[in-house]
Amino acid sequence: MFKDLWLTKSRMQCVKVKVEINVLLVAVTAVALFTRLYDIQFPKAVVFDEVFYGQFLSLYMKRVHFIDESAPPFGHMILALGGYLGGFDGNFVWNRIGAEYSSNVPVWSLRIIPAIAGSLCLPLGYLLVLELGYKHLTALGASVLLLTENSLIVQSRFMLLDSVLIFFLLLAVLSYLRFHKAHDSSFRWFWLVMSGVSCACAVGVKYMGMFTYFLLLALAVVHIWQLLGDRRLSNAKVAAEVLVRFLALVVLPVVMYLGFFYVHLTLLYRSGPHDQMMSSAFQASLEGGLARITHGQPLEMAFGSQVTLRTLSSKPVPCWLHSHKANYPVRYENGRGSSHQQQVTCYPFKDVNNWWIIKDPGRHSLVVNSPPKPVRHGDVIQLVHGMTSRYLNTHDVAAPMSPHLQEVSGYIDFNVSMLAQNLWRVDITNRESDREIWKTILSEVRLVHVNTSAVLKLSGVSLPEWGFKQLEVVGDKINKAYQQTGIWNVEEHRYGRSQEQMERELELKSPTHSDITKNLTFMAKFLELQWKMMTVKNEESEHKYSSSPLEWITLDTNIAYWLHPSTNAQIQLIGNLVTWTTGNIALAVYSLLLLIYLLRRRRKVLDISEDSWEQLVLAGVVTIGGWSVNYVPFFLMEKTLFLYHYLPALTFKVLQIPIVVEHVYTHVLRSPAQQKSFVGVILAVLTSIFVCHHNLSPLTYGQPALTSDQLTALCWKESWDLLLRRR
Repeated sequence: MFKDLWLTKSRMQCVKVKVEINVLLVAVTAVALFTRLYDIQFPKAVVFDEVFYGQFLSLYMKRVHFIDESAPPFGHMILALGGYLGGFDGNFVWNRIGAEYSSNVPVWSLRIIPAIAGSLCLPLGYLLVLELGYKHLTALGASVLLLTENSLIVQSRFMLLDSVLIFFLLLAVLSYLRFHKAHDSSFRWFWLVMSGVSCACAVGVKYMGMFTYFLLLALAVVHIWQLLGDRRLSNAKVAAEVLVRFLALVVLPVVMYLGFFYVHLTLLYRSGPHDQMMSSAFQASLEGGLARITHGQPLEMAFGSQVTLRTLSSKPVPCWLHSHKANYPVRYENGRGSSHQQQVTCYPFKDVNNWWIIKDPGRHSLVVNSPPKPVRHGDVIQLVHGMTSRYLNTHDVAAPMSPHLQEVSGYIDFNVSMLAQNLWRVDITNRESDREIWKTILSEVRLVHVNTSAVLKLSGVSLPEWGFKQLEVVGDKINKAYQQTGIWNVEEHRYGRSQEQMERELELKSPTHSDITKNLTFMAKFLELQWKMMTVKNEESEHKYSSSPLEWITLDTNIAYWLHPSTNAQIQLIGNLVTWTTGNIALAVYSLLLLIYLLRRRRKVLDISEDSWEQLVLAGVVTIGGWSVNYVPFFLMEKTLFLYHYLPALTFKVLQIPIVVEHVYTHVLRSPAQQKSFVGVILAVLTSIFVCHHNLSPLTYGQPALTSDQLTALCWKESWDLLLRRR
């Protein structure tokens, strides 16, 4: 027994841990951190799109709900993490570029996460080139090119998201390649999961991440196709491989995407500036906004209920059914006549004239009985305007701005043989039964005119001055399909208790009958928020520094990110022209080589080995494919574009430069003399890249301030003209 213990102890003492350190990789990472983190607090002023992201950051710090229709919430959460770690309270007015940060704004903390992400892109680029099967020297070349790319440095040093996006894109590609090549490694499935997680994070930062995600999915499909042809694998093994890929690359990203929104909606529980874009049910789930107003109101509609009716459509703006003491003109400017009855409009603000009373056509009473008589799907009702007592009416008279539709009015009996037509049938579109009760906030309702079968709807057209620029409401009997412009929901509701009009206006809300907020699930909120993000777009306008995708290729554009108010110090988003030009040349060389190889292989002439051919093709799919999917889609986008939109594509394009260089040196140039000459050219190009990077450094870091002669020598005309205009 003692002998066994002694042997066990001896074996334990002989255990050795082998640690390999890639000195080049460590050096690359250290230099990258230095270039991105150096004096990161300068300038202590708002730099370009920090004014945009900062507004959302402050709302996050205050737990206030908002909608950014251009991007999912994960990127904002990353920036908010920096603010949280720095103790930022959200109290800063993000109203202009160049505004000095107050003492409560932790500038270093807000900028540190994008800077670290941008720094880590360099070792990721190094490892990615290695994973494609190229030499350490080639990988080092890729890192050096990324290190000296001025535009990537600038974009990494401020509270912006492009460096974070690029980090997750490179991590996703690297992880997938490691999974694909690690056939027997115990970490194989870890890399597949890491790839799926990185894809989800990339899409969660910006929707641009979907381009690279789809490229990876396509690559995975090709590899699955190759897997199906491997007869050495059993059917069960193939099925398991396909299933795991599907779970990691499709299901996991979808679940994580939902998770981002779950955290977003959980954190932002207070009413905010974008509430009116959302449905009443969504607003009622937020603290301090509509929830404060609707708390305690009855859930079920009854005859005699006093209500405000809000359209589900948010185009052009959310609005409420409205009327006021003003009539339609006897004749419009085009000579058409009207009923001259009281105007009914849709008003985009809360107002006392938005209140209506649901009346039973068989009774004269405007109060709720005891017990209340509920209003159900299919019931016929009348709507009486609370302030003027006019009945909601429509008839065969052309609407003022939409003559192919019917006019909607508050009925006035002018004794001209124009009878009242004020009966409406309740059609609950989201009902679960044919006799469902009409509910506050939750029910989505169409009001169908009994006499003409026209649907009460918002046309979206603004009325002229005589209609106070409010929105036109019409009766549509032509297109009666379910449309949001024709669907309404009750937002505010109380039971009417007084027949007298003056007393009616002073009535209090009834006690709580139901907690409406509990009826809106996370999925309902997610789907509504996602739909608003897809359909509600800000008006796009030209910007001084906007550009087209064609200008990005040749670097014919730049962006002035920050200008010092009294000196020539400035920060410009401008690329290293030598690197960009070299990238274009390398792209052309790769395309030409690929075409030549394809033609010669068709003729059964193999210039390179099969392994080298597969390596070149895979490298092209990753780098040229990554550049293409992150660049070409912008030609199809109708939005204001800027140079920074090109940076993900640029990163992949830069990575292909040393790959092409190694391939040309190894497989194209045959004689030592040619190779020596080629090395001389490469050294000259690298020297030019370093010189260009050094010359642009004052515009990259904003210091030292350049003199007028130095600015002129750099030939950045746009920057110089802007400075002259400021003076």
